[in-house]
Amino acid sequence: MSDKVIIFDTTLRDGEQSPGASMTKDEKVRIARQLERLKVDVIEAGFAASSEGDFQAISAVAAAVKDSIVCSLARANDKDITRAADALKAANAKRIHAFLATSPLHMAVKLRMSPEEVLEQAKRSIRFARNLAEDVEFSAEDGYRSEMDFLCRVVEGVINEGATTINIPDTVGYATPELYGDFIKTLRTRVPNSDKAVWSVHCHNDLGMAVANSLAGVKIGGARQIECTINGLGERAGNTALEEIVMALRTRKDYFDMVCGIDASQIVPASKLVSQITGFVVQPNKAVVGANAFAHTSGIHQDGILKNRDTYEIMRAEDVGWATNKIVLGKLSGRNAFKQRLQELGIAIEAEADLNEAFVRFKSLADQKSEIFDEDIIAIMSDSAAAEAGEFYKFISLSQHSETGERPKSKVTFRVGDKEASSEAEGNGPVDASLNAIEEIVKSGAEQLLYSVNAITSGTQSQGEVTVRLAKGGRIVNGVGTDPDIIAASAKAYLSALNKLHDPSQAKLNAQMTP
Repeated sequence: MSDKVIIFDTTLRDGEQSPGASMTKDEKVRIARQLERLKVDVIEAGFAASSEGDFQAISAVAAAVKDSIVCSLARANDKDITRAADALKAANAKRIHAFLATSPLHMAVKLRMSPEEVLEQAKRSIRFARNLAEDVEFSAEDGYRSEMDFLCRVVEGVINEGATTINIPDTVGYATPELYGDFIKTLRTRVPNSDKAVWSVHCHNDLGMAVANSLAGVKIGGARQIECTINGLGERAGNTALEEIVMALRTRKDYFDMVCGIDASQIVPASKLVSQITGFVVQPNKAVVGANAFAHTSGIHQDGILKNRDTYEIMRAEDVGWATNKIVLGKLSGRNAFKQRLQELGIAIEAEADLNEAFVRFKSLADQKSEIFDEDIIAIMSDSAAAEAGEFYKFISLSQHSETGERPKSKVTFRVGDKEASSEAEGNGPVDASLNAIEEIVKSGAEQLLYSVNAITSGTQSQGEVTVRLAKGGRIVNGVGTDPDIIAASAKAYLSALNKLHDPSQAKLNAQMTP
């Protein structure tokens, strides 16, 4: 058995199932390129049959990624599988990932199919997929709650039909580590042709054990692929966190005795990019990528660290991509220094015009704050990418008046299509007044589900990063805006969310719960 663990990242597919985490095509490509720099083995780019927008995004990722396998999810039917294969045509290496529920509850209530019908459908779908791709994965949705005898028959059947990877998901996060590891081990022991496929684990975090379950599936069960997401992003309580899996395998190699090909120095840049694009802020005490992950406040701890880092640190911050010196640039920094820092952060800019536009944004920010941090640069590039993608609504300027005892007023000027519009409104506070002013023009009728503020860096000079989540017509979208002025950041975030609602290609149809 190989000691290599394949890292299968599903941030762009399962991670996107978090309410409000849907990404544009260009955002998916940016994250995919970062995942490629991270040296992820397999990138699941989406669910091609779910919407035209997802199909186009998968196609774009397939064309952009050169080193990783690009994968599309599909239900176990000819139409979905064909759609997945079409979306993956431009990929250097492609995988079709077909899934079908196998638990008694899902078969009876959701599929309304008998076990024999499910068995035949699973085999037929893999047979069809193998005509379109050599690399085919089968997932037994709700596999952990499936009956062992039946699941063995299904797995044996799909391997006979050519499935190269078998995934046994803990779809609802019900498993515990030892039991899940034993479950995978029993399957591998009882399925006669189990050695003909790579075994994979895909765990959800409903009980907070997704990472532990995944590692048990590898250590005890003998699985050699782990399906995970950046920051543990995903529906409900999320998925297995890639950064925790990778650093557990590296830090405790003495126990796991396994390796993965991930470039750990790209973990923090990946985390920050996904957080910025989705608007899902990483909690400060999050393992590996949280702001406090390598912070030491206790005097005893600080003394120990100063004497020997190994006293209280089992990992080095710089090994996972935390910069040892975060203050990198200021208003006197030149274009070449800015370009060099982009390269160090793994941000690729191909067109000279794009670099020039980003540098103008950098200079504008440097005039407002004296020290520019890595996080500021990432935010600048995110704003630049949004501008490149084209915006129906675009922030221009804002003025507001707020005084104790008086109702705040705000005037917002922004572009609507190719026209400029201005509106004034009052509100309970300056943010509320600014968003009301935008609504006076747009009249979106959207419901605001979330308003969140996060400081990109420390100190009162920090840029504010605002996330606004809107819902309309069954769709949920996130908008993110950054600015040293928190009121302006709020207006930008609201307009960003409205842009996503305005773009019909961002409509998604989640046909059913997926593994």
